[in-house]
This record gives sequence, C-alpha cells and structure tokens, in this order.
Amino acid sequence: MTQSADPAETFRQEARDLLDGLEQTLLDLEQDPGDGALVDASFRALHTLKGSGAMFGYDEVAGFVHEFETAFDRVRKGKAAISPGLVRIALAAGDHIADLIAAPGRHAAEGAPILEALRETVDTGSGAASGEAAAAAEASAESVRLRFRLPPDAIAFGTDPLLLLDELRELGADSIVALTDRLPGLEEMDPNGTYLGWEACFEAGVSPAQIDDVFLFVRDGMELTLEPLRPPKAAEEISDTAAPADAARRGREAEGRAASSLRVPAERLDELMDRVGELVIAQSRLAQIASAGDDLNLKAVVEELERLSSGLRDTTMGIRMVPIGTLFSRFRRLVHDLSGELGKEIDFVTSGEETELDKTMIERLADPLVHLIRNAIDHGVEAPVARGHAGKPARGRVRLSAAHTGAEVAITIADDGAGLDPARIRAKAEQNGLLMPEQKLTDQELYQLVFHPGFSTASEVTSISGRGVGMDVVKRTIEGLRGSIELTSAPGQGTVATLRLPLTLAIIESMLVQVGAGRYAIPLSAVEECVELPAAPEGRETGRNFLNIRGRLVPFLRLRELFGTRAERAEHQKVVIVSAGEARVGMVVDQIIGNSQTVIKSLSKLHADVETFSGATILGDGTVAMILDVAALVGFGQAYESRLRGEQLERVA
Repeated sequence: MTQSADPAETFRQEARDLLDGLEQTLLDLEQDPGDGALVDASFRALHTLKGSGAMFGYDEVAGFVHEFETAFDRVRKGKAAISPGLVRIALAAGDHIADLIAAPGRHAAEGAPILEALRETVDTGSGAASGEAAAAAEASAESVRLRFRLPPDAIAFGTDPLLLLDELRELGADSIVALTDRLPGLEEMDPNGTYLGWEACFEAGVSPAQIDDVFLFVRDGMELTLEPLRPPKAAEEISDTAAPADAARRGREAEGRAASSLRVPAERLDELMDRVGELVIAQSRLAQIASAGDDLNLKAVVEELERLSSGLRDTTMGIRMVPIGTLFSRFRRLVHDLSGELGKEIDFVTSGEETELDKTMIERLADPLVHLIRNAIDHGVEAPVARGHAGKPARGRVRLSAAHTGAEVAITIADDGAGLDPARIRAKAEQNGLLMPEQKLTDQELYQLVFHPGFSTASEVTSISGRGVGMDVVKRTIEGLRGSIELTSAPGQGTVATLRLPLTLAIIESMLVQVGAGRYAIPLSAVEECVELPAAPEGRETGRNFLNIRGRLVPFLRLRELFGTRAERAEHQKVVIVSAGEARVGMVVDQIIGNSQTVIKSLSKLHADVETFSGATILGDGTVAMILDVAALVGFGQAYESRLRGEQLERVA
C-alpha cells in the first residue's frame, strides 16, 4: 500500500527550493543593488520560510528567520542599502537555515553571531540615499481600512488567525475588530470552521505589498478588501489604490493554475524506469518469438505492444529529464565565494540552461563540475595585477554552457586565463616518471596527463587545490557516465574543458553487431556510418590499418583481434565508423544485425576496470550482449594511429 507523504519531508523539500531561490536572488542583488523586485522576492522567501517552519514545528527555523526577516525589512523599507558585505552575511544566514532544517537542535547557538553581524550591517548601512528611499516608501503608504475573511477550511488546515492578527499589529494596525455577521447558530457550527471576519485600520498607512505578505499562505479562497480611510483626492488615486488588489487577485489565479503540478519522489521515478526497462526486454523477446512463426494475429499484437512500450519509454524518459540550469545555478555561489577568497574578480556567465539531461546525470555531474570550475578560477584566471600586465581586463571570465549535439550533450567550462603550459606539464610528467624524455606526444595528449592521479603543476598547495586530487576523479566519473572529457588551450587566452555525455543512462538505441560467436551493442548516437571492408585495405602491405573515407584517413580496429576471437571470420566484413568528439575510428565486425532498444545493465565491481565495455544488455532471446565503450575504443584507436604514424616516420628516416 502506498504511504502518504510525510508533511515534514514536504516542508524540507519546499524549504530547499526556497533557500536555493533566496541564494540566487541575493547573488542577483549583489550585481543590481537597486532592484526593488529582487528585495521583495528575498523578503517573500523569508516570510514563507518563517510561516512554514512554525507550521511544521521547526521553531528554531521560524525564530531565526523572524530575526533575519526583521533585519532585512530595513532594506525593503529603504532604511539600509544592499552591499557586498550584507549579501555575504545574508548568504551565511541562508546556510545556517539549511543547517537548522537538516539537524534540528544542533546548530541553534551558531545563529546568534550571524544575526548580530546582520543587524550591525543594516544599522550602519543606511545613508542619504537609503533615507530618501525610506521617505519615499513612507509617503507611498496610505491610511487604509482592511477587511478580510479567511477560507472556510483555514483552521482545519492549520492556520492560526491569532498569528495573522499579531502580524497586522506589528505592521501598525491601530484597531482590529471582529466581524460576526456570518456566525451560524450553535447547532450548525463546525468546530473547525472559520466564520469570523476582521477589520483593521492603519492610520499611519501600510502598503498593499505588506498586507499581501501577511496572508501569503492563505490567499487562495479568502476575501480581502483595502479601502482608504479618507476620501481620495482624485479618481487617479482610486485607480492606483485598486491596482495592487487586482494584481494580487491575478497572482492568486495564476498560482491556482500552477497548482496542477505534482511533486514525485525520485525513488518512484527510478522504480518506474526499471519497470519500463524490463517491459522493453520482454517486448523484444516476444517479438523474436513472433517472428519465428506464422501467426498474423500474434504479430499484430506484438507490433501494437512495441508501439505502446516505445511510447511509454519515451514518456518515462521525458519525466526524468531535468533542465541543466537547475545544476548551473548552484555554481554561482561557488564562484562568488572563491573569487572573494582568492582576491580575484570573476564574471560567471552561463548559457544553455534549458538543455535537458536525465536527473541521474544531473546529480552525478555536480562534483566533476565543481572541480573544473575551481581549477578554472584558481589555476586558470590570473590575479588582477597579472591580468593588467598581460593587457587583459581586471575581471576574469568563466563561462559554463551546455548544448545538444545529436543524441549527446556537450558541456563546456571555459576561462580566459593564462592557459595550459605544455612544457610545464611535460616537465612534471617526466619528473613523476609518466613520460620518458625522448617520448613524443602532441599537446592534446599532454593535456590528458592532467587527469592522471596525483598530477598537479601547482607551485604551492592551497586550501582550494594543488594536491593533485580531483581531476582523476573527474575523468573517472565522466567515463562512468559513458561520456568523455577533452581539454583545449591557447597560451594567454585560456582553457576549455568539454564534457560529452549521453542524454540518459537507462535505455538507449543501439546497433547490434556480431564478432565471431559474440554479439555486441554500439550506442547508435556514436555511429556515423557503416561501410564494407575492402578485400585488400589500402596500405595493408605496409602494416597500416586505415580507410579512406571521402578523402579522410580513418584508423580502424579489428574487434576479432581485440577480443581474441577464434571463430571463423565472415567473408564480407563490415566497418562501423564511430566518433567521440572530433575523433573518428572504425570498428571491423563480422556482421551488422540491426538496431535495437538497449536496456543498460551495469557491470559488476569485478569488471569495473574493463575499459572496453560500458555495460551489458539482455537480448530478446535471453542472452547477454556487451555494450562497447565508444570513447575508450576511440582513444585506443587514436593511440594506435599515432603509433603507426611514428613507425612510418622512423622507416622513412
């Protein structure tokens, strides 16, 4: 039986979303301190956290956020100005709220110094400009009469009207009177019903936005009117007074429409994906059975089942797809903190946030991207003085972007720093015994040494990097996602790290091939074309394994030799041309069977070090086919090509 969702867990999930939004808003405010809409958005997030925390029993959260909100209210009223120092403390306050939610009772004492620093900052951050803003804000607040009635089920859903009345008094309500005109008879009264209304008068004035904040949790279904206590001076003033109420009503209607979305635990999506994978395997087996017979009715049912399972697969995968912008936004805080710690001025630019990836990919990409961004800021972007000497602007730039490239997603992390130094990398590699002095490597091959465990060219160890830890983990993680990573660099201009990843890890379209008695799956997204292997390949007599594909030489690998296959070779072998990034390589197979939906099964820990295969799949007849790791094979092919070219040059010499 399905259990109902834990209300406290629902609060924790929503609180995480609110804190993420608050963090992004605060970072935006640092760039644009005068944006009043951002200030209001920050205040609304705090107000929501306070109310939700109190409702679900997180009293430490509610108490801390109340003080946080009180201090930030000075900013909203124009009595304090936004500054980098205020943003820094507010970010720390947000981190503390997350700690209070994650571990109630363990971090309460840590909030006092944060609140004290916050109060000191807003008290000393006022000035002439903020004083003028405060005066303007006070002038815009009018003397009003507020009448409101809560939704009939407000008390039943946990709303305490007394708390709302207390907030109205804090806003400066001079009088609050209960409206009893809708009270039913005692025998008709529901103990959980809401029958009273209230009227509050604000002689000193209050803004519609402040009123709207008080009723943030109960806006849907309630009655609320605001009217001037004194006759308006002109018709325009009536229009101006009514406009906020209309805007609030339209906002409530929009929220009602947005409520049609549903929050689903990630575990249920994973379970659904597993079930769909099993269904695809069963459908494939049924199709193979039907193809062996002459029952037309069975074949018709199989075709219909294939159509339905294919649609279900696409729908399920679509549900799991998440915009990568949800991941990119996390790194703004990282860049903000690192730039301050290192004394570097950094512009962090993102693009392609709408690009979608499987949620599992998003989760596992977080750590690799953190390492790459940290390296770009620490090792890549120079200090302001050094940039000035190089004729560059004092502010460095780190760009994070994503884009679809066929059935893959390419993620790039680019900086405009000093770039990689091949000579320095080579010297460090020779010092560590990774290279022999006479060994010849291209710059691209040298850059790949950066991913070797323990490799670092940093002249000193800092709290951020320099120990040679991280980049090897980055490469292993990316390759574990069936992806690849490559580095390009130009001296004095910067470095670009490009990650190429499949859209999903669960089900892929693949090409089934046969090598000897074994069958193998090649991800279809990596396949460019298939050609016949000539009976006498060009250059075979000299030991070269290359094909001339429309004027371009492509190295090829004989999978029979690679896998040690002893079965009889097919008379007419085929070459499957695959690519990873800009590199291409051919794989010689005995037979191309056809395309298939492939449900990916991970290899056991005993086979974790096998680089040739990225997983396995179950075929329609119940047998297992290995999934080829295209990136690893392309890398092997490139190394093979370099070795052959080197041998050829030695013969010429």
